[in-house]
Amino acid sequence: MFTLIQIELYKVFKKWRTYIGFIAVGLLVMLIQVAMIFEGQHTISHITRSLQDTFLFTGNLLNGYFISYLILNAIAVHIPFLITLVAGDLLAGEATAGTYRIILTRPITRFKFITAKFLAGAIYSSLLILFLAIVSLVAGMMIFGTGELIVMSNEGITLFAKNDILWRFLLAYCYAALGMTVVCSLAFLFSSLVENAIGPIISTMTVIIVFLIISNINIEFFQVVKPYLFTTYILDWREFFKNTLDIPVIMKAVSILFIHIIILFTLTAYLFKRKDILS
Repeated sequence: MFTLIQIELYKVFKKWRTYIGFIAVGLLVMLIQVAMIFEGQHTISHITRSLQDTFLFTGNLLNGYFISYLILNAIAVHIPFLITLVAGDLLAGEATAGTYRIILTRPITRFKFITAKFLAGAIYSSLLILFLAIVSLVAGMMIFGTGELIVMSNEGITLFAKNDILWRFLLAYCYAALGMTVVCSLAFLFSSLVENAIGPIISTMTVIIVFLIISNINIEFFQVVKPYLFTTYILDWREFFKNTLDIPVIMKAVSILFIHIIILFTLTAYLFKRKDILS
């Protein structure tokens, strides 16, 4: 199985579209960091304006932690669309190239083949999040330094001590990787149904957009289905930046995302096992 995963990863990173996500994330992070060099203090002043008459803020509030938090808020919702470019091609690409028969004549089962494909997609999704963490958090700390993290939310403004931040980011990035794996699973399912990667990419993007709209509209009709949509929980990494972690809420979100992955992968494996390979 390990060898199969290596082969699939090689095939993934051999294609130029694999690097679109890394290039896009790198450029976006760089642009935001450059903008914050010139406008960062204005942003901090805007956030703390209502408290400046009561509290005296000292220290380096414009730091790598603050920049990374802004970046995660700004582009996390867009990363799923980059994931679909690769995940949507994992199986459809083989159908387009007409290599299914050749691959499946090897002494491996269809389940092992599709598992290796899926794990390669999940690893790619996690690597993209890891890359985001490196170029935003690590590079941000090198450029802007470290300090306290100021977070503005519906609950108000929270100020985290310097020694109470890094673990929150680590858990947030791990959670984000889990959410992106759900997206990968959805695109992987669509990829198993067609013979062209364009269909899975467009279908996955459409589903995500529709689910995001449903998840964010406060209409009573949608309240019944919202708890079952992965988009309702995909941005719950923000839970790690609350003063007191709501463990039941986090565990519920993690469980639902895992359930989505299991259901989507199981359905894909079932459909692929019954698939009539013609080329």
